[in-house]
Amino acid sequence: MVVFGVLGPLQAEDGGRLLDLRGPRHREVLARLLVARGRVVSVARLVDDLWDDPPAGAVGAVQTFVGALRRALEPDRPPRTPPRLLVTAAPGYALRVAPEDTDAGRFETAVDAAGALLAGGRPAEAHAALDGALALWRGAAYAEVAGAAWARAETARLEELRLVALERRAEAAIALGRAATAVAELEALVATAPLREEVWRLLALGLYRSGRQGDALAQLRRARDVLRAEAGIDPGPALRQLQADVLAQAPHLVPRPAVPPPAPVLDPGAGVVGRADELAGLLRTAAEVRTSGAPRLVLLSGVAGAGKTTLARLLADRLRADGWAAGWGASPEVPGAPAAWPWAQVAGQLDLPVPGDGAEDPAAARFARARALPAALAGRGPALVVLDDLHRADEETLALLTTLAADPAAGPVLLVGTYRSTEVAAPLAAALGRAARSAPHRVYLGGLTADQVGELVRVLTHRAMPADQARAVHRRSGGNPFFVRELVRLWEDGGEAALATVPAGVRDVLRARLAALPAEARTHLRQAAVLGPEPDVELLAALAGDEDAVLGSVEAALLAGFLEEAGADRLRFSHALVQETLYADVPGPRRARWHAAAGRWLAGSRPGDVEAVAHHLVAAGERANPAEVAAAARAAAERAERRTAVSAAARLWQAVLDALDRAGGGDARERLVALTGLVRTLAVGGRLDLARQHRAAAVEVAEAVGDPVLTARVLGAFDVPAVWTTNDDEALSAHLVAVAERALAGLPPGHAAERARLLATVAMERRADPGPRGGAAAREAERIARRLGDRRLLAVALDGRFLQTFGRAGLAPERAAVGEQLVELAAGSPGLVPFEVLGHLVTLQARAALADLDAADRSAAAVDALAREHDLPLAGAFTGGYAALRLAVAGRGDEAAAAYRAAAARLRGTGMTGVEEGLLPLALACLDAPDVVAPGRVDPAPGHLYEARGCLAALAAVRSGDRRAAERLYTDLLPAAGELAAGSGLVCPGPVALYLGLLAGALGRRDDAAAHLSAAAALADRIGAPHWAAAARRARR
Repeated sequence: MVVFGVLGPLQAEDGGRLLDLRGPRHREVLARLLVARGRVVSVARLVDDLWDDPPAGAVGAVQTFVGALRRALEPDRPPRTPPRLLVTAAPGYALRVAPEDTDAGRFETAVDAAGALLAGGRPAEAHAALDGALALWRGAAYAEVAGAAWARAETARLEELRLVALERRAEAAIALGRAATAVAELEALVATAPLREEVWRLLALGLYRSGRQGDALAQLRRARDVLRAEAGIDPGPALRQLQADVLAQAPHLVPRPAVPPPAPVLDPGAGVVGRADELAGLLRTAAEVRTSGAPRLVLLSGVAGAGKTTLARLLADRLRADGWAAGWGASPEVPGAPAAWPWAQVAGQLDLPVPGDGAEDPAAARFARARALPAALAGRGPALVVLDDLHRADEETLALLTTLAADPAAGPVLLVGTYRSTEVAAPLAAALGRAARSAPHRVYLGGLTADQVGELVRVLTHRAMPADQARAVHRRSGGNPFFVRELVRLWEDGGEAALATVPAGVRDVLRARLAALPAEARTHLRQAAVLGPEPDVELLAALAGDEDAVLGSVEAALLAGFLEEAGADRLRFSHALVQETLYADVPGPRRARWHAAAGRWLAGSRPGDVEAVAHHLVAAGERANPAEVAAAARAAAERAERRTAVSAAARLWQAVLDALDRAGGGDARERLVALTGLVRTLAVGGRLDLARQHRAAAVEVAEAVGDPVLTARVLGAFDVPAVWTTNDDEALSAHLVAVAERALAGLPPGHAAERARLLATVAMERRADPGPRGGAAAREAERIARRLGDRRLLAVALDGRFLQTFGRAGLAPERAAVGEQLVELAAGSPGLVPFEVLGHLVTLQARAALADLDAADRSAAAVDALAREHDLPLAGAFTGGYAALRLAVAGRGDEAAAAYRAAAARLRGTGMTGVEEGLLPLALACLDAPDVVAPGRVDPAPGHLYEARGCLAALAAVRSGDRRAAERLYTDLLPAAGELAAGSGLVCPGPVALYLGLLAGALGRRDDAAAHLSAAAALADRIGAPHWAAAARRARR
C-alpha cells in the first residue's frame, strides 16, 4: 500500500520503502493532485499551474509525467490494466487516496480526536495523540511547492491546524500538571504567532500554575500591547476574564498535582524495528534538554550498518515535528573534504554564522568559532545537531563537538554523534575521553534478534519469510540491519537460491548486487567512488568522456539503490560501504589515473575548489605533475589554516613538501614556505616533537640561503608558548641559539620586529643557561615589542622573560607579575589564546609558590576552560599535575600518588621530555618528605624544580651531617622563606621554612630554627596541610 507524505518534502512509501518520484516536474504534478484531495484536476489546469508561459508541447509533457508517476507508484501493475491510484478522469487526472493514506489526513484526524478528548476531560490521551500527530511533521507542508499559488490555501490550512495542535497539546500539558514544560513551548509559539489570543491565554495560565503570578500578569499586559500595536484591537473576553481571575487568585486557577509524563508513544509505522527502546530513550533525553535549557551529548555507536544513521534520522524527524531546529553534518568516507566540514553543513542548514573563515591566524578563527557557535545555537530555541560518522571526523570537528557539549551558554541543544565502535582511532578516542566529563547519554546498537530480523523482513517486503530462511538471514547477517536489508534485496530477486549464494561479508553482498549491472555502469560507479561520497555528475561525465552513457548508468544505479539524488547535478552513495567497496575494487594504477584526471579537470573548470583539486592531485601520486600538486596543496593548506583546521593544514603542507621532493627539491624559498607552514601547524596542533624536527630542517635551509631576515622569520614561525625551564632537546636549542646570534649579527637596520624575534629565541632557548645573555636578550626583546606595539611579539618576549626568572629562589613574585601581564595582554585577543593559557599557567605556578592556593585554583580552572574550548591538549598535563599537588597539600598521599602516576602517563608521548623526565620519582619523593630522605643524590639546579629539589637536598644534608652543604642550601633557599616549594605547580615537599628550620637547627642556629618552624606551621595551618604543620611542630621539640 502506497502512503504519501506532504508534511515536509514530498515523499511516497510502499511498505516502508521510499519510492523514486523522479524529477521536480513529476513531483510538482503529484503535489498538485494531492492538494486537490481526490478531486479531478484538468489537464489545462495542470498546464497553467506548472508553467507561467506553457511551452508548445506542454500537454504531451504532462502526459509523460503522469505515465512516469504511474510506473513509480504501481511498478507491479500488469501492462494494459487500468491504474488504481493515479487515474484518468475527464477532463484530466485524479489521485485516489484515502485520507488515512496521507500524513496530512492522519494529522487532521488526530487533531480533531484530541479536541474531543480534551472536551471529555481526558487530557492524557489527548496529549499522547497530539504528540504522535505532531511527530508526522518533517518540515513545512508541501515544502517544495509551498510558494506556488495553487498550494497556498492548502499549506495555510495545514499550518493553521498545526498551530491548533500545538495549542491543544499545551492545554493538555497544563491540565496534566506539566505547566513548566508547556510554558517553554508556548513562549516559542507566541514569538512566531503573536496574534493568536489562545496562545497568550495558555501562556499566562501556564505561568500562573507554575507559581509565577507576576509573570502571568506581565504576559497578559504584553498581549494587550501587541494586539493593539499589530492589529488595532483590544484583547477578547477570554484574555480579559483570565486577567481578572489572576488578580482575584480565583480558586479554579490553582495548580493541579503533577502527573508523570507517559512513555513516548511510537508510531508502529515508523520503521524502528528493534530500536523502539533506544528511540524512546533519545526522546526522553531531548525532553530533558528542553526542560533544563542546557546542552546534552548523545553518543550513538555500533558496527557499520547497525542503523545509527537511521535512528538519528528518526529522532531528527520527531524533533523537527515538535518545533526543534535540526542540523545534520556528515564526515566524509573518503578523505578530501575541508576540515570541520560537518560543522559547515550544520551551519548552512541552521543559518548559523561561520566566524573565522578568512582569518589569517588559525587560533583567532578557532576562538571566534568556538565563541560564536554556543551563542548562535542558544538563539534557536531547542536545537538538534547530528554529526554522523565521527570515526572519520577530523580533529577540528571533534574539538568543536566536545567544546559545545560542555558549554552551558549553548542553551537547549541536543548533540548527537554517531560512530563505528570498531573504528575508534586516536583523535576520536581522545574526544570521547574529553566528552566523558559531560556525562553523555551513550547508546550502543547491537544486532537484531532472530525475531526482530523476521519482523524487519515483513516491514520491508510486506510478506513473511519462511522461518528457516529467516534464520539463515539472521545467521549470515549477525542481525546487522544493513546486511539484512541487502540479503532481503537478493532474496526478493532470486528467492531462497539467492540466499544460498550470498557470502558472509557485506562486500560480497554488494559485489553480488553490482554484478547485475551492465559493465559500463559498474565502471562509471567505480569512477564515481573515486570522486568521493557525493560525486558530481558533471565531473563524472568529464572523467568518463560520454555524458549520455553516464546519465544512463546513473539512472541504473539510482534504481538499483546504490546512489541517491543529493541535489541538482549531485549524487550521494546510499551507504558508505557501497563507496568503500567500489573504491577498494579499483586497481591502484587506474585509481591514480582517475584521480589525476579529476584534479586536472577541477583545476581548469573550478579553480576555486582548491581542497578538491588538492585532494585528487595528491591522491594521484606519480600520475600528477609534482609542480601542480605542490601549488594545489599549498593553496588548500593556506585556506585550511584560515579556517583554523590545523590538522588538515599540516597534512597539506606535508603534501607540498612531498611534491617538491618529487620535483627535485624545489626552490629553497618555496620549500621554506612549506616547512614553516608545517612547523606552525604542527606546533599549534600540539605535535611538538615533529614541529621541532621540521623546525631544524627549516633553519638549515634558511641558513643555506644566507638571508638573515629570512632566517629570523623561520625561527620566529615557532612562536609557541614555552612554560618549562628544562629544554626538551639541548643540542637543538644550542644550535638554534647559534643560528639566532649569527642572524642578529648580520641583520640589516630597519628590521626591529625580526630582531625582537631573534632575541626572544635566544632567551627561550637559553632557558637552562645561568649566564646573563638570556636575561639580557629577553629584556631587549620586550623593549622593542613595547615600542612597536606588537601584542603577539610582546607575548613572545614576556615568555622569554618568564623563562629567565629561575636563576635563584624567591622570584615567584616576579613570575606572578609576568603571568598577570600575559593574561591581561592576551585576554580578548583571539590570536593570543595560547599565550593567555601560558599566562594562567605562569600565574598558577607563582601563586602556588606564594601559598595563594585559591588564586592558583582559579588559574587552573581558567586553563582547563580555555583548553577545552580551543582543544589544546598539552595544557591538561600541567593542570593534572596541579590537581595531584592539591591532594598532596591536603595530606591525601595515596590519592596524590595515584594522581601523579596518571599525570605522568598523560605526559608520555607529548614530546615534552623536559617536563616528563624524572618528574614522577621526584613527586613521590616529595610525598614522603620530610619523614623519608629521597634515595640517591639530589642536585638542585636553576629551574621550576629548584626549591623542591633544594628542600630534598636539605633533608639529605641534615640527615648525613653535611655542614658545608647545609650552609650553602640555607643561603640559597632563604629568599623563598615565606613560600611553598611549589614553583613548578606540580610537586611540593612542603613549606620552604620547614626545611630552613631543619637546616638552621643542624647548623646550631636555634632561634632561627624556631622562627622558621613556627612560620612553616602557621603557613601549613593556613593552607590546610595538617601533616606539614605537624612535622614543623615535631621538629621544634
